[in-house]
Amino acid sequence: MFRSLRSPCRLLVALWSFLLAAGAATAQDLEPKAYAASPTDAGFVVVAVSRLAGGLVFDPTVPLTDVKATFGIGTIAGGYTFGLLGKLALVTAAVPIASGELTGFLNDDARSTYRNGLADARFKLSVNLRGNDAMRASAFAKAPRRTIVGTSLTVAAPTGEYDGAKLINIGTNRWAVKPELGVAVPAGRWDVDAYAGVWLFTANGDFFPGGQRRTQEPVLAVQAHVGYTFRPRLWLAVDTTWYGGGQARVEGGAPGTGLNNSRLGATLSLPVGRSQSLKVAYSSGVSVRTGTDFDTLSVGWQKLWLARR
Repeated sequence: MFRSLRSPCRLLVALWSFLLAAGAATAQDLEPKAYAASPTDAGFVVVAVSRLAGGLVFDPTVPLTDVKATFGIGTIAGGYTFGLLGKLALVTAAVPIASGELTGFLNDDARSTYRNGLADARFKLSVNLRGNDAMRASAFAKAPRRTIVGTSLTVAAPTGEYDGAKLINIGTNRWAVKPELGVAVPAGRWDVDAYAGVWLFTANGDFFPGGQRRTQEPVLAVQAHVGYTFRPRLWLAVDTTWYGGGQARVEGGAPGTGLNNSRLGATLSLPVGRSQSLKVAYSSGVSVRTGTDFDTLSVGWQKLWLARR
């Protein structure tokens, strides 16, 4: 049984689970084990590359049709676990860089464009409200696994490349925050996770062709994951997400078409020695009303350490 594994192995399994929280902060994120238990004073760094290819479906407020895109994204991220009022907490930060080409029709004229530069930085604070409390590594290694109820707040800052005279940008020129509630249920070698959150956006005051005010309604996002651990730090998860809402308005005009999209994917974690790991993830759109209809493949290298006191 999973619980009978030796303490050092179980400790490393839990630490690697927390590294997944440094993924991209968008409505279509797929983050298995985002609220997994972990010891305090654990730090990590992540270097990841992703390839996104497919179509973009715009609402009627944007005069673009038949848009195809291929993007590469490199991300550097890091995080640290600590005790917060006796509860386990995790803080992460991620800085992505994007590069890619888009083709399509603008007002029935064929166009193509290339974009590269910094994307919006993301910051996240997670707290496990129920389940395993904050524990040092020695105590955590002996503690049984329990059902966890956690919450988080993700902030996307407008640090990405943006030009209001351009319709397509890497950055968003607005702040976004997502409060979320999550549940993680262990069952032997199986893990079942479910999260629900809502993205809230400030206005973009410099929308195309420049100087226009664009607002967006909240986006509801839910995720579910079922994972199986073959041995310590070697696990496979099936992931799904749905996100809806987000009607956009330009200068207070009529709202555009809202999101009603779903994705399906899988994530594989592979151990590399005792303190490193590789994560491979793939996802694809199942149904798309508006937004991105990408096939996404990502590979991430992760390094962790425990602070010595």
